[in-house]
Amino acid sequence: MTMALETVLAKAGLRVTADEFLSLVEDVARRLAPPHPEPATYFTPEQQVALTDVGLDLGGLREDDFEPRARALAAQTVLLDSALTVTDAARVLDVDTSRIRHRLAAGRLAGWKDRGSWRLPAWQFTDSGVLPGLEVVLAAMPDDQPPLVLAGFMTTAQPDFPLGDSAGSPREWLLAGGDPRRVAAVAAMLGTPA
Repeated sequence: MTMALETVLAKAGLRVTADEFLSLVEDVARRLAPPHPEPATYFTPEQQVALTDVGLDLGGLREDDFEPRARALAAQTVLLDSALTVTDAARVLDVDTSRIRHRLAAGRLAGWKDRGSWRLPAWQFTDSGVLPGLEVVLAAMPDDQPPLVLAGFMTTAQPDFPLGDSAGSPREWLLAGGDPRRVAAVAAMLGTPA
C-alpha cells in the first residue's frame, strides 16, 4: 500500500511521504466531527418532523454511502500540504516577509495559523503574483468561513461564472479577467441560508 500511496501523492504533486500523509490524515480525522453522526440528533423532534415532511432523510450513513469525512479529510490534507509559508509567499511575490504578514493582517491575503505559523492557500497565487481581484473577494467573504470552504468555493466550477460554453471556478473567472465584484457577491452569501 505504501508504494501505491506514494505514487498517488507524487502524481498529485504533494510534497509528503506516505508516512507523513498518513499522520496528517490521522490528525485531521481526530479534529473532524463525530465519526458517525446521526443527523436527527441535531434537531428537536418538531424540527425532525418538519424536515422529514419535506423529504429530507435524517437517517445515518448507509453501508453503500461514500464516507463524507474521507472527502473532507482528503481536501483538508491537500489544502494544508499545498499551502505556502510566509517565506514561500514572500518569494512568490518578491516582497519581504513582513509585507506578507501585513497583508494577512489587513485581510488582503487569505491564510490561517497552523501550529503557530501562517499558512497561505496556493489557489490565491498565480505565476505572476496574486490572483486578480483577490482583495475584493476576501473583503466580501464572511469571517466565519473556514479556509477549506473558501478554497472549495474558489476552485469549484459554478454556473455563476461561465467561461465559454462551460462553468468556471471563481479562480478561473478572475484569471480570465472576470469582474471580481461578481465573485464577491456570491462569496458574501457563503454560510447563509438559501
